Amino acid sequence: MVKQNLFTRVAKWYLERKMTPDEDQLLREYLGLDTASGIAVNWRTAMEFSVSLACARAIATGLMVPFKLFRSKDGSKLPATDDNRYGLLHDSPNDFQTAPEFMEMIGYHLVFCGNAFVWKNIVDGKIVELLAYDPGMVTVERNDWELSYRITPEKGSPISIPKEQMWHIRGPSWNGWMGMDGVRLARNVLSLGMAQQNYGTKFFRNNSIPSGVLQSEKEYPGKEKAKAMREAWENAFGGENSQKTAIAWAGLKWATVTIPNDNAQFIESRKFQIEEVCRMFGVNPLRVYYSDKTSTYASAEQFFTSHVIHDLMPWYVRVEMSASKNLLTDTDRANGMYFKFLANGLMRGSIEARANYYSKALGTGGSSPWMTQDEVRDLEDSNPMGGNAAILREPSNVGTTIAVT
Repeated sequence: MVKQNLFTRVAKWYLERKMTPDEDQLLREYLGLDTASGIAVNWRTAMEFSVSLACARAIATGLMVPFKLFRSKDGSKLPATDDNRYGLLHDSPNDFQTAPEFMEMIGYHLVFCGNAFVWKNIVDGKIVELLAYDPGMVTVERNDWELSYRITPEKGSPISIPKEQMWHIRGPSWNGWMGMDGVRLARNVLSLGMAQQNYGTKFFRNNSIPSGVLQSEKEYPGKEKAKAMREAWENAFGGENSQKTAIAWAGLKWATVTIPNDNAQFIESRKFQIEEVCRMFGVNPLRVYYSDKTSTYASAEQFFTSHVIHDLMPWYVRVEMSASKNLLTDTDRANGMYFKFLANGLMRGSIEARANYYSKALGTGGSSPWMTQDEVRDLEDSNPMGGNAAILREPSNVGTTIAVT
């Protein structure tokens, strides 16, 4: 017996059942059928569309940088490696995922569905495991401002989860308690891009334009002779023989076929749609491997830095604050504990840019230093030297003032 997933069962039920217009509209929106182009758009089809997948990947992989639990005390900020929650989000949250894999999955859930749901396995008051559920399995129930969660697993009965056991990470939200579905917000933009993709596929499959035609002013020689002439031409000048000198016979002339203007406009339209999808997901087009002719290596490097600052940083802040609120207690926060993404590696840039930055940070040239040599070495994954290397140096222009009388 073949078991269908929830989406397939609902789709089948939709096709077989007669509904009122209101019921039909609600279900069409759930299935992603409520689009101007008539193409179904949901997270499954969005994953199969290259541009939306690339946008989600750009954000999800950005969340794979180290995510650490820190403790701030007496002006010092040190990793809280003695706390078990440090290992959950830096090393492994459960028995089958590494921390980067876990955070990448969270990223996909947030981008496509607007919400990520993580069950906290609490034993003796400690969080010992984190398990993320498919957002489609989780229903959020609100009673005034009290939230509870219901999980519908693939097998078995629904399970009610109190809010204390659920880490609910929200994307951009309109009502404050549920993130907005990213795919649903972009459904018309995505459906147009998908329609163009489908058109291109059918065009090249069923109506592809040949590179050229053999023309003759004579009468049609018949199906068999025309076939033989075409095969003879392809055997003589096709494939590996394409660069050889062609000789036309029997009054035949070769005419090259160029792409029509309307099809050239179709290509331009597809390029514009890439930019539209990137706008909806808030991702720089360069991060989905799309660039115009004005892009250079130097400008691309700045774009990648901009990606971290403008595209990823809002997600970093969102997840960091959510983790601190849901995984730490009031006492933990009062004692200076907090979670933070370490995205320095994404900001390194070129060797020359890093050298200039470190030079200023160390106070070279008379400026006031704000980093020690050991802090710089840590950013470059080098071991600390200790001693004076762990102490802020004095600016080189600081000296004894001599009074003149």
